[in-house]
Amino acid sequence: MKILLVDNATEIRLVLKDMVTAWAKGLYPIEEADGVASGIEKINSFQPDIVLLDVEMNDGTGFDLLKQLANPSFQLIFTTAHNQYAIQAIRFSAIDYLLKPIDPVELNNSLQKAIENISTKTMQQQLAVLMQQLGNKNEPEKQIVIKDIDKTYFIKMSDILYCEAEGSYAKFYICNSEPIFVSRNLRYYEELLAPAGFIRTHHSCLVNPAKIKIYDRKTDSGTLILEGGHTVPVSQRKKDFVLQLLENR
Repeated sequence: MKILLVDNATEIRLVLKDMVTAWAKGLYPIEEADGVASGIEKINSFQPDIVLLDVEMNDGTGFDLLKQLANPSFQLIFTTAHNQYAIQAIRFSAIDYLLKPIDPVELNNSLQKAIENISTKTMQQQLAVLMQQLGNKNEPEKQIVIKDIDKTYFIKMSDILYCEAEGSYAKFYICNSEPIFVSRNLRYYEELLAPAGFIRTHHSCLVNPAKIKIYDRKTDSGTLILEGGHTVPVSQRKKDFVLQLLENR
């Protein structure tokens, strides 16, 4: 297994290499590149299995590098300073990322996950979702990548009915599909999906408003009936907000 580090900052790259070298214990060759052009050249010659890729470099971005690769087959870990727009797009694609300054424990965990995922062969599809997020914000068929213990799912956002909190996990309800449990909490997905219009109707539910068919007033705060007959509670605190949204849509 071969590992490539792509970062334009020499000091950061050297520190990162020291951490990766300590983790690899001499078992894996490690190479470096300092930008988009040298990164592409090194990927073509070195053929890495794992690439740690800086988002912002002197001659372009990590996304620019990826756009110039025909069929990337490596596992990818982004390294970035806090760039919220980039991080949101990366989260949608379920590609791993590390915030600078990089924590050695988090780096070790990411490298271990990358090794475990080498055989999954989903990276090209995940990159397609990433580029979709970075492109046209209003594209109706945008996807989100979610993972359970065994599988990676590529879900159209328009097919999501709602997400439900299950302790520290979340449960996705999808049109014409079985529910999917994922090992992230509802707050994580609220941050991703709220900009796309999803609403928190209750502390345990995040709903796609396009799927709401009926507002049932039989209870004090009401219940939403979604496509397929799914029912979702509305909290007393969220009642006025939900009513206003439905009246104005």
